[in-house]
Amino acid sequence: MNIPLYTYPPLLPGRLLKRYKRFFADIELDSGEVITAHCPNTGPMTGVCTVGQPVQVSESDNPKRKLRYTWELIQVPDHGGTWVGVNTGLPNRIIKSALVAQQLPELAGRYAQVRPEVAYGAGGKSRIDFLLTDGQGENPIYVEVKNTTWTAGRTAVFPDTVTTRGQKHLRELMALGAQARAVMIYFINRGDCGDFAPGDRADPVYGELFREAIASGVEILPYRMAVSPEGVNLQGLAPIQLHQPGD
Repeated sequence: MNIPLYTYPPLLPGRLLKRYKRFFADIELDSGEVITAHCPNTGPMTGVCTVGQPVQVSESDNPKRKLRYTWELIQVPDHGGTWVGVNTGLPNRIIKSALVAQQLPELAGRYAQVRPEVAYGAGGKSRIDFLLTDGQGENPIYVEVKNTTWTAGRTAVFPDTVTTRGQKHLRELMALGAQARAVMIYFINRGDCGDFAPGDRADPVYGELFREAIASGVEILPYRMAVSPEGVNLQGLAPIQLHQPGD
């Protein structure tokens, strides 16, 4: 399977000098210019934030932006050099576009409407990433998306830190029970992973909830993505391991 899902705008190559205050990255472009780029990733970026590694940034002409550049990709030394997506806002945009275009084989043809950020859960205080329904607004499919960049060897792993928010999302998907189809998509934002496992070492509670979710009927879809400065292609589903390798 090789389904093109996203094409990057023209990107500028450089090397990472440092990341700081979560949202900032100093980068030396190949031209020699040193810039400060927005880092659209608030997480620890475990294993994918190495000083000196090649990076790619996008450039904006929006005069209202404080920072002209956005850090989009980093090339890690794993497995001969693998590009990894940095922009955590991009997976949801890509999945939304893929859902609208019926490009995800495991879901295609099962819905007619795609609604983002719909309130659900206890008291309607949470929002699902996407609610899919048929032409009559029925037969709901609740879809949550998680960006995944941490690895153990060639196994993609989520999460890379304790995530009470992620734990809550699993509990809420399980709480849907038989009234709806509940789906968790793990967007594997790098192309060198062959399978997927929960990040028990970073968050053992999440790992237990992950296994409970599978047992309760939540559908797990870890999508392998081929990532490069040209774009993102869907490579299919990664097999699921119930425990992180080495545990």
